[in-house]
Amino acid sequence: MAQAHLYQLFAPKMYGVCLRYSRDATEAEDNLQDGFIKVFEKIDTFRHEGSFEGWMRRVMVNVSLEKYRKQNLLQTVDDISSYEMPDLKDEIISEISANDLMKLIRELPPRYRMVFNLHVFEGMNHKEIAEEMKISEGTSKSNLARARIILKKQILKYFQQTENNYSA
Repeated sequence: MAQAHLYQLFAPKMYGVCLRYSRDATEAEDNLQDGFIKVFEKIDTFRHEGSFEGWMRRVMVNVSLEKYRKQNLLQTVDDISSYEMPDLKDEIISEISANDLMKLIRELPPRYRMVFNLHVFEGMNHKEIAEEMKISEGTSKSNLARARIILKKQILKYFQQTENNYSA
């Protein structure tokens, strides 16, 4: 009964966390399920040093990272030199919805998406990211830079498509 209540209380928010680290909704649902199983198994390890929600969020991120590492998704990505650094104006950023932005983030290559999410949403530094993902700090920095370039390009493309739809 208590587990069901805990699930109902936190599942929507934790699903959003899992979705950021997943390729699609199905994988996010799997990660959410696996994460709650781990939460229920390890609840006695919660040390009351921070919020319970924060601890649960960390469990969900770790489950997602573990699945990523097991799948060993090392996809090759275009050479960074093929990307020009696009200039994003504030009005472009304000025009894109949070849902559309999250969709664009999910389209990043898996390794870049993981590094981007860990840095931006979890506030981890490159040393912490490197330890979590078993990569070097330099690789973490490079992946974040590439993720930002790709994301900026995607945002500009999205904005141009949206603008063309309104003018048509």
